[in-house]
Amino acid sequence: MASGNWALFEEDFLVINQHLGKLLQNSNARSVMLIDKTGQLITSAGDAPTFDTTSFASLSAADFAANSQLAELIGEKEFSTLVHQGVNDSMYLSMIQQRVILVVLFDKRTTLGLVRLRVKKTVEDISIIFVELLKKLEDPNDSSMLGGAFASDAEDEIDNLFQD
Repeated sequence: MASGNWALFEEDFLVINQHLGKLLQNSNARSVMLIDKTGQLITSAGDAPTFDTTSFASLSAADFAANSQLAELIGEKEFSTLVHQGVNDSMYLSMIQQRVILVVLFDKRTTLGLVRLRVKKTVEDISIIFVELLKKLEDPNDSSMLGGAFASDAEDEIDNLFQD
């Protein structure tokens, strides 16, 4: 089940973008995108697509959902990667931590093998970020997310508002 109930902090966002830029450079792909499993574009790097990225993000998420059902029909739990190869342009999609989809758009300047190799490393790196992010979000008592002083001041202010 897709859930959009999560957040991405600025420092995580910046590190993720660094990994996407590195993937773009090392794979010789045209463009990379990170899409929420619910179909929202999170970020992208590389050449700006000439198509509607909002529709593309939604269709990519739907593609994974449909292929999830196909996987179940043949006895697989899921497909973690999808490849769509065309004559001139292709795309490689990879699920990360059951939360986001990494999409790599590439053409004949590179090969599927190189893209697959570079995506594997990027998925590993970004997975670590999402595991840590989910830990932060699961622990509501972790005041380090906002800074201890801010969290303490906010709690005091809320207590003052609801005091009889």
